[in-house]
Amino acid sequence: MNNLITRAFESKEKLELIYIDSDGQLSQRIIRVVKMDHNGLLAYCYSKQQVRSFKKENILSVYPYQSRKKMEA
Repeated sequence: MNNLITRAFESKEKLELIYIDSDGQLSQRIIRVVKMDHNGLLAYCYSKQQVRSFKKENILSVYPYQSRKKMEA
């Protein structure tokens, strides 16, 4: 997970993650990492349209973002 986040940070690529907040609520977010350290990261969240902080321990899944545009036949 850390390697993927680091690569996305360096290349300014978007990531999609599944996150559990302090209240136990799950959310799926599309982010671009702005800053990171060993405990968490600061990222622009496209869902909330603002910079948010995420604890690494609360990230359940992270993967490269892929646009879901429909392919035309």
